[in-house]
Parts: sequence; structure tokens; C-alpha cells
Amino acid sequence: MYRSIIFVAALVAPIAAAAQELPTAPYLPLAMASDAASAALTACADEGHNVSVAIVARDGTTKVLLKADNSGAHTASSATGKAFTSAGLGRDTAGLAEFISANTQNNGLRDMDPRLVIQAGGLPIRINGALVGGIGVGGAPSGAIDADCARVGLDKIGAE
Repeated sequence: MYRSIIFVAALVAPIAAAAQELPTAPYLPLAMASDAASAALTACADEGHNVSVAIVARDGTTKVLLKADNSGAHTASSATGKAFTSAGLGRDTAGLAEFISANTQNNGLRDMDPRLVIQAGGLPIRINGALVGGIGVGGAPSGAIDADCARVGLDKIGAE
């Protein structure tokens, strides 16, 4: 009986060791997402802008959505759409808007998914080179200001 147990253990041990060595997919921890969103919201608030900030995971699901007091009704969906776009396409939304404007044959990108918002204010979140999500800010007077606030959020968590 003991020989059977030892034999089974000898067979299973290499499988268990191999399973432990497999890399796990990079992801964005909730605490980091919350920190980034709070920093971005504060950065815009410090400039007098009532915005919304969204953080989405790599798969586009919303992890964090912060909506400032007195922010406009459209800001939450704008921020979420910008974050979704950056996570899904791995690009900043301002650069994507310029890419489409300069190459009209790419206008179809705007219609790929109704959740895409192709306006400045969305940035991909990369940690150690891996795309792990997107951040979007909506509601400042310009997309450039939205993007600046989003950048503060990325800087807060050490994201690229």
C-alpha cells in the first residue's frame, strides 16, 4: 500500500511543480486601480474640473468609476468609453483620433464597438510592459486636460 502512495506521489509531484512554474497573466489589482483613479480625480479637482474617472481591466470590464460632485451627466460614460478604448486597442485615445483623421480609410474603427470613445482623455495602463487596462477621464474643458489628469493617475501607480 505504501508503495502505491509513493508511486502516485512520484507521478503527481512533477505535474504540481510544473503547474506552479507557469506564469500568470498580468492584471491590474483593484487597490492600484483605485489609487490611480483617485489621483486622476484629485488632479482635475485641483484645477477646478468636475470629472469622472474610469479604470477598466484588460478585458474591458470596469474596475473603478469615480464621479466628482457636480460632474456632468455624460462624464461617466465618456470616461468609461475612453478607458475601454485604450485597454481594447492599447493606444491613447488622442493618438487614435489623430490616426483616424489622417487616414480616412480607418474611419471604420469608430464603428467596431459601440463602447469605443475616440476622443482625448484615455490612456492604456501598462505595468512592466504588459497591457493591463485603461484609464479614462471625461468632463474637463478639453481632452488634453482629461489626458493630463489620467497621466497623473498612471504616475501614481508607476504605470507606463
